[in-house]
Amino acid sequence: MRLNFESSTLPGGLRVATAVMPGLESVAMGIWAGVGSRCETGRQAGVCHFIEHMLFKGTSSRSAREISQAIEGRGGYFNGFTQEESTCYYARIAAEYQWEALDILFDMYRRPRLDPDDLEKERGVILEEIALYRDQPQQLVQEILGSLAWVDHPLGRSLVGTEESVRRIRRRDIREFKQRHYVAANTLVALAGRVDHAACVERAARALGGLERRVPPAPRRVDRAVRQRDVAVHAKEVEQPHVAMAFRLFGRRDPRRYALKLLSIILGENMSSRLFQIVREKHGLAYSIQSSVQLFAETGLLCVQAGVDRRRAPRALDLILAETSRFRGTPVGGRELRRAKDFARGQLRIGLESASNQMMWVGENLLCYNRLIQPSEVLDRIEAVTAEDVLEVARRVLDPRRLSIAMVSPGDATRHTDMIRHKIARLEK
Repeated sequence: MRLNFESSTLPGGLRVATAVMPGLESVAMGIWAGVGSRCETGRQAGVCHFIEHMLFKGTSSRSAREISQAIEGRGGYFNGFTQEESTCYYARIAAEYQWEALDILFDMYRRPRLDPDDLEKERGVILEEIALYRDQPQQLVQEILGSLAWVDHPLGRSLVGTEESVRRIRRRDIREFKQRHYVAANTLVALAGRVDHAACVERAARALGGLERRVPPAPRRVDRAVRQRDVAVHAKEVEQPHVAMAFRLFGRRDPRRYALKLLSIILGENMSSRLFQIVREKHGLAYSIQSSVQLFAETGLLCVQAGVDRRRAPRALDLILAETSRFRGTPVGGRELRRAKDFARGQLRIGLESASNQMMWVGENLLCYNRLIQPSEVLDRIEAVTAEDVLEVARRVLDPRRLSIAMVSPGDATRHTDMIRHKIARLEK
């Protein structure tokens, strides 16, 4: 499986990439900035996300309503998201309106209004967003887990910032941060669907050719000096306690990432996984339980998260920890490995039938790897993983000394903390 892909780099470093899908009647497009929350200082926490919000509030020539009507009024949709290492403004629309939609995204990216009144309104919206996340135990437990995995590092902070940091962000902070990071070498225009590469390059050169040509600031790296804590429990009156655990590991360029992905699938990424079958199906201790892999430039996490029965949370935790330990001592079976490979391959192939997903694939690959990794290469690398590869990565990654556990639960936080630490200590023996 190969994408019909082209990429061009303009003077100054601006990149334009396309994945042509001639059978479609639509185009998915995104303008990516290679900056995210890990590029913020403590005082700036939440500024990337704040900028993302403000770019939808209008430009020097278009109001927010005019922007939404121009895209949604033609049956399209648009949105944005902020991640730890990137920010994206995207749209999908019928092919005949692609230039109008792309021009709007260019206008938002280059000439946002940043009106002081809009800024104060959006500050209130973001504060409500923060309050919403704190009311959701599944979101709160993830934030706590990040703070354990990367102590006093930007990766350990909430993407949206804190109430305190968002209140102190000013218009000049937004303008200065955007000016430093939204530069040509940090900008990528990606499109997928019924597109013409040369025409896209010409359009982007006209619209974004004036972006500043300088090297953006590098984010602070994660090294051995960045500490990891073991346990944190947040006492909160919730009907269902939430547990999240993570093993800190290597970054996205490590060749073991393919074996790691198969390990995660076998552990908890679908209903055939060990954790789903044991914790939910066999013992009925959780409604939701899943594992996932999150990789950054030089670090990452293998995570497990579950909402558990409040009376039997210790038992659920025992079962989860037992399954992670089993990976270190016993190779996965041939059938289990085959199912995991087929799941990974199928998910990739199905997902890339969508123009939006191809655009995301192109954007993330070029920003993260500085090249497009063809799906066929990923499929081949997945197929080449052996049971011994999975065992080797499990022995390295699933080390209790790399483990952090966060919990949101009613009751005595100190008692829960002691209980979890006792279980980790048993694993280390």
